[in-house]
Amino acid sequence: MSAGASGGATIERVEVTDEAITAHLADGRVISVPLAWSWRLAAASPAQRARYEIIGDGQGVHWPDVDEDISAEGMLAGAPARPPKQKRE
Repeated sequence: MSAGASGGATIERVEVTDEAITAHLADGRVISVPLAWSWRLAAASPAQRARYEIIGDGQGVHWPDVDEDISAEGMLAGAPARPPKQKRE
């Protein structure tokens, strides 16, 4: 079976454009979410977006330059990253 250890979707590669985060899965599916769902990647340079590591046997992706992690299950569930809370003065 080509699914990850949890039985979920397994990411093989990722592309990040100015508009979307696209994951290519081992089972042939391609899933995409708006770039705005990751405030860290939205603020990153193209070079930072291009440097990623597949983690957890394909269950997720890590961008070390911006300390961002996105899981295939999160993308499939439609779970955008929450921006940090603003400090009140």
